[in-house]
Amino acid sequence: MTTITTNAPARTAAGTGLRALVQTFLRRRAVERQVYAELSALTERELADIGLHSGMIAQVARESARAA
Repeated sequence: MTTITTNAPARTAAGTGLRALVQTFLRRRAVERQVYAELSALTERELADIGLHSGMIAQVARESARAA
């Protein structure tokens, strides 16, 4: 009888699910940072033109990330 031994990690459904969660988190975090940076670069006047003020930037960035 032959025995085969490998050192490769087992790919389980739980591991795949965790990987997907981490990838989703990282993608959403990147979107949040990008939106935050872009909105932060605008002046108060430019923000007002699109119906925002500087206090709303973090909230808008979070909501954009959730929608991504």
